[in-house]
Amino acid sequence: MALTRRAALFGAGAAVGVAGSRWMGAANPSLDGVRIIAPAGGEATLNDASLLSETPIFKHVIVTDPPGEALINALRAELKAADAANRPVAIGAARHSMGGQSIPRDGHAITLDAPFVSHETGAETYRVQAGTRWHQVITALDPLGLSPKVMQSNADFGVASTFSVGAHGWPMPYGPMGSTVRSVQMLLADGSLVTASRSENADLFAAAMGGYGLIGLITELEVEAVPNQLLEPTFQTLPAADFVTAFTTVADGSTPMAYGRLNIDREGFFDDAMLVTYRPIPGEIPPASGSGFLSKASRAIFRAQPGNEWVKRRRWGIETGIGAMLAGASSRSSLMNEPVITLDDRDPTRTDILHEYFVAPDRFGDFIAAAKEIIPGSYQELLNITLRYVAQDPTAMLSYAPNGPRIASVLLFSQEMTARAEADMARMTQEMIEAVLAIGGSYYLPYRLHATQDQFLRCYPRAAELAALKRQIDPGLRFRNALWDTYMGQL
Repeated sequence: MALTRRAALFGAGAAVGVAGSRWMGAANPSLDGVRIIAPAGGEATLNDASLLSETPIFKHVIVTDPPGEALINALRAELKAADAANRPVAIGAARHSMGGQSIPRDGHAITLDAPFVSHETGAETYRVQAGTRWHQVITALDPLGLSPKVMQSNADFGVASTFSVGAHGWPMPYGPMGSTVRSVQMLLADGSLVTASRSENADLFAAAMGGYGLIGLITELEVEAVPNQLLEPTFQTLPAADFVTAFTTVADGSTPMAYGRLNIDREGFFDDAMLVTYRPIPGEIPPASGSGFLSKASRAIFRAQPGNEWVKRRRWGIETGIGAMLAGASSRSSLMNEPVITLDDRDPTRTDILHEYFVAPDRFGDFIAAAKEIIPGSYQELLNITLRYVAQDPTAMLSYAPNGPRIASVLLFSQEMTARAEADMARMTQEMIEAVLAIGGSYYLPYRLHATQDQFLRCYPRAAELAALKRQIDPGLRFRNALWDTYMGQL
């Protein structure tokens, strides 16, 4: 891709099974940029990645316009129609949340699906349409020798969605992806288009970052990029009690990417850890790729874990043994360009449910002790735990790391799709949240809404501030979802 003063990519998308079109250049496509998926007034529902959030909606539209007047007009038209009928509005991309955080009950669900990435030669940032998926960002930046500074660990998600849920990744030593966003443009409930940043409309920026779409409809973002690198992994196994010291040692800026894992078989539950670090090496950087052979080959053993402790032990042995030996150098962008479907569950009787907890490094041992006591007492099947470093986030009103860096523990469970399993998951989740709150930690909001109201408020004390700001700029409460309805509607 030849570098010009402005390198722009308009790509093809596949959100909700609807193909977009591919355009090169800055011209607005001459086509209707709104596609109705759920006809207005018809019997329609929308679900999310949990498969447990089926919710009635009035209308679902996919907007396929790149940034510009057509996109703004399409969104204003939806806002006007929703306002006239007093219906809620929620915007989304891939809808990988797990508790209806992107679904407006009986309202207008909007999906953005017009990949657009624009980069000025020599700039440290790129401009992106809100619904652009991360793999499309990587495709656009890779020929320019650039990489997203921070993104989620899978590449299927929308850029504005990542900002709106306060998601982080495993590049070191950064905070959530929102810490790399310079500014956003968004439509407020009255249809006005505003720019928000840390210096302009700073209160709106702080509320929108990790604000789950409750403040406005984000249309585009200016986001920081970094040079792509060729990285070589190092694998270290060690007792879980020694993990934090080793992990925080590499959080000094010298290690671009790092993560940890814990052994999950019940015999050695959370006793042993693995630290994986990626350091730059010289050499030619290959074009960004997707899932490698090891990722695809690991699916069978990964999905054989439920109810099989022998498989869990074998998986740990493979990951710390032959898997570590076979891993080779890769580009920074390729490491992040992993789709969710690589390890997708194909069992119609089960669903994957995520938890995530954030604790200060010096309380990680207490977290392990609590998890050892609570999780084995449930009948949920823990498939994986990944450990990441997250720097302090003093900006977002719903920050999970407001007072210092955190060790993030991402737990993936396989849950039966039964009422019994859902009740057990709710009980276990509340016990885990209570234990984490007791040691000064926090839990992550995009997953099942099992926390109690009291737990939510203790974990996110600025929620009332966000709710007050929302009521000021959105007095009709046009932007609503299950998170608002469950926890903040009464604040």
